[in-house]
Amino acid sequence: MLSVFVRSALTKYRRSWLPGQAVVRAMSSSGGAVSPYTTLAVSHPTECVTHVELHRPEKRNAMNRAFWSEMVECFNEIAGDPNCRVVVFSAAGKVFTAGIDLMDMAGDVLNPEGDDTARVAWNVRKVIAKYQETFSVIEKCPKPVVVAVHGACVGGGVDLITACDIRLCTQDAWFQVKEVDIGLAADVGTLQRLPKVIGSRSLVNELALTARKMFADEAKSSGLVSRVFADKEAMMAAALEMAGEIAGRSPVAVQGTKINLVYSRDHSVAEGLDYMATWNMSMLQTQDVMKSAQAAMEKKSPKTIAFSKL
Repeated sequence: MLSVFVRSALTKYRRSWLPGQAVVRAMSSSGGAVSPYTTLAVSHPTECVTHVELHRPEKRNAMNRAFWSEMVECFNEIAGDPNCRVVVFSAAGKVFTAGIDLMDMAGDVLNPEGDDTARVAWNVRKVIAKYQETFSVIEKCPKPVVVAVHGACVGGGVDLITACDIRLCTQDAWFQVKEVDIGLAADVGTLQRLPKVIGSRSLVNELALTARKMFADEAKSSGLVSRVFADKEAMMAAALEMAGEIAGRSPVAVQGTKINLVYSRDHSVAEGLDYMATWNMSMLQTQDVMKSAQAAMEKKSPKTIAFSKL
């Protein structure tokens, strides 16, 4: 049974994901429209699904200066795209990411501008805040983000995936909060989001203070990822299938769900309920509720409904 499922998933994966990638590369090589990004490849493998791929495989997808601004630009564009309802984020090459490209990034932090301590510190703070926005923009994006991790996910990679909504990985994946090994405290999201993702504060402290590797099985048992797959092909097939399921639901319901989940994570139950009531006092006035109810009564899938763009 498992082998049948895997073969089926791989068939769907090859049909839906690879053509989208081919389109991106063909446009780039034919002299036509070229992706505006140097570190990301963006495609649309199926209707209402956007695939963003970290694309510096020759550098183990290390995060250089361009990456930090391109991520913000990319996800701000996705946030406002009415044709996108869900995002799949993955990486090209042999690993997800080796983390920050230290050679390319060192100048921003080690040689800041400023005439005195106050001005130097002020400029360093501006740089850190800019880098924090690179991953916060994923969380702020109302479209759910499914991240698919294979191989190494080091340093900034952990910052990135903890800002995503659903995390999947391959059996060979491993995760490392690397910052203490290079003489600093992680400052772009891991220390703030990882404790809310993993239930054990002790485990979070251990990972952050020792920089030890966490492998796929432990990542799943601790709640860092929800599913583990044999290889990247099976994972990508599942990620796209999951994205299709999400994209088939009402965009009013899906985006409202993400926004309220993030809000409730950071507020009390009472505050979350009050925000939800305020949210739905307008969002319940949508045709999507009646359409979904009608489909349920007729025992039809929500994916058969033609929802308006949001």
